[in-house]
Amino acid sequence: MQIEKLRGKTLDQLFEAILTLKDLDECYRFFDDLATVNEIQSLAQRLEVARMLRDGYTYHKIETETGASTATISRVKRCLNYGNDAYQLALDRIAESK
Repeated sequence: MQIEKLRGKTLDQLFEAILTLKDLDECYRFFDDLATVNEIQSLAQRLEVARMLRDGYTYHKIETETGASTATISRVKRCLNYGNDAYQLALDRIAESK
């Protein structure tokens, strides 16, 4: 599992910091300080690609609506099919919270 290669003190610290954030405003503030606008938008784009793939959209429709490359769409699809089920978990929780 690739996640084991990532584990470490500094990454644990990052994830623990994210878990302390209490609302959307705190998330916006934290990520604005942490990352560039393009980095944040890329992460958001991948989550939207995952949602659209899960909902059965075609690559063409996803590419048109999100601007994601086919390489990004393929990578997200591979994670949906063979990854850690984290996209599914997050998308399910978002749906439950609405």
